Amino acid sequence: AALALDNGLARTPPMGWLHWERFLCGTDCAADPRRCVSEQLFVEMADRMAAEGWRDAGYEFICIDDCWMAPTRDKHGRLQADPKRFPGGIRKLADYVHSKGLKLGIYSDVGNKTCAGFPGSYNHYDLDAQTFASWGVDLLKFDGCNSDSLELLAEGYRRMSLALNKTGRSIVYSCEWPFYLRPVQQPNYTEIKQYCNHWRNFYDVYDSWSSIKSILDWTALHQDSIVKIAGPGGWNDPDMAMIGNFGLSWDQSVTQMAMWAIMAAPLFMSNDLRHISPEAKCLLQNKEVIAINQDPLGKQGYQLAKDKNFQLWERPLSGRAYAVAVLNYQEIGGPQNFTFSLTFLGNGLACNPACSVRQVLPASRDWGVYSWIASLSVEVNPTGTVLLKV
Repeated sequence: AALALDNGLARTPPMGWLHWERFLCGTDCAADPRRCVSEQLFVEMADRMAAEGWRDAGYEFICIDDCWMAPTRDKHGRLQADPKRFPGGIRKLADYVHSKGLKLGIYSDVGNKTCAGFPGSYNHYDLDAQTFASWGVDLLKFDGCNSDSLELLAEGYRRMSLALNKTGRSIVYSCEWPFYLRPVQQPNYTEIKQYCNHWRNFYDVYDSWSSIKSILDWTALHQDSIVKIAGPGGWNDPDMAMIGNFGLSWDQSVTQMAMWAIMAAPLFMSNDLRHISPEAKCLLQNKEVIAINQDPLGKQGYQLAKDKNFQLWERPLSGRAYAVAVLNYQEIGGPQNFTFSLTFLGNGLACNPACSVRQVLPASRDWGVYSWIASLSVEVNPTGTVLLKV
């Protein structure tokens, strides 16, 4: 595996909450204070994360995305928060978030402007890194809009990485570098991992099954180039968890949770923790699934086989275990059975000479002990997934 970014961070995939998909660029606090990107929103989410088990489950970052800034830099050339929406400034918000045992993430862009048109970091990389560090920021999501060339894009990502390291503060570095490269050239993931802690490869996730499916399809199609690079310090980022919103059925929510664990994905929810169903909360806080996602071996899973509407994925885990996902892509009819031989798993080694099988999702139960040559038959709902630990 490639050398990871030398900041010593993200030894397992980072977990937290990110405002973007659910709250977008809401800036009119007078019209809609509950859905506005503001100090109040992040304070309320931090309160929920600390009080309702999210922090204890491992969700430690609360992340601001685009649209937090004032339209211009201050007289010293520094970025500044919108004074109406963030009256205390980012430093005060960071102190509050830290007081809850959480960490604060923030957003900027490699180009002249952010994707929403606020001031970007081009030509200000060192100053912005110092500003974020002085505010007590713990993570930077660095977008790739409005860069004039691929050379400037790459140079900006490298320079911000070095600038963050130079501050002496531990700041996780989340990049979109390969996503902006891909239409033109194949990303050099060895290099990207030397500069970034996690990186986006594909389009923004939407609150829909078609979006989740497109991310899984893209990942399977490109797994030969992306799976091997993931590991402690650097991760492929398939984007936010939509669980607890509006667009996914229960089975599709189970699929996203299971497959994000298989993919060793950074686990950033984008939902409203003030209004979330007990079922969605229970799924997102499922300790067994999170343990798979956070497995210290740090190997990303991959698609083993496709058969009609079924997909079989596996992920090597520590302790010679494997996580196995059986995914039913069919969108019509009822539950279907998928049968596979245990000799398929781990190049034939996962169950040799025997193994115990435990179902983790959609519900937790032990299946017992099987011999190496046994077959498993799994019943899976349409668009659902059964997640096993072998």
